[in-house]
Amino acid sequence: MLLNFLILIVNCLCMAGIPGDGRCLFRSVVYGACLRSGVPTPTVSRQKELADELRAKVVDEFIKRRADTEWFLEGDFDTYTVQMRMPHIWGGEPELLMSSHVLQMPITVLMQDKNSNNLKVIAEYGQEYGKDNPIRVIYHGYGHYDALKSS
Repeated sequence: MLLNFLILIVNCLCMAGIPGDGRCLFRSVVYGACLRSGVPTPTVSRQKELADELRAKVVDEFIKRRADTEWFLEGDFDTYTVQMRMPHIWGGEPELLMSSHVLQMPITVLMQDKNSNNLKVIAEYGQEYGKDNPIRVIYHGYGHYDALKSS
């Protein structure tokens, strides 16, 4: 029963296309944060500004939490954080985790199941900030994220 309810919720989402400019993860998260907060969804140019602001705060959060995060980042920590400040560098799981801390909001990542074409939850971050109404992003499996919103 619960599984059917979750599938219904997930399948009532529609995708908000996000430009693939290296900021897609951050753009998707800020788009979802606006939806979650009841703020009007940002224009493409405002998405870029907000995404760059979030990226900077995420890197600052990595540095603040260095003792807890250094071990799970690839390569040298200082090199990683310098590179991650650049707008064309893609974000991934570590940046989603830090985004949830920066925004103090839960983030759910979904992916389309190749067999059923249904969306399935593949990761959840920031559950300590609540489980209701998370920011939802869809990962396409080739380095691109889009935002998800209720249909």
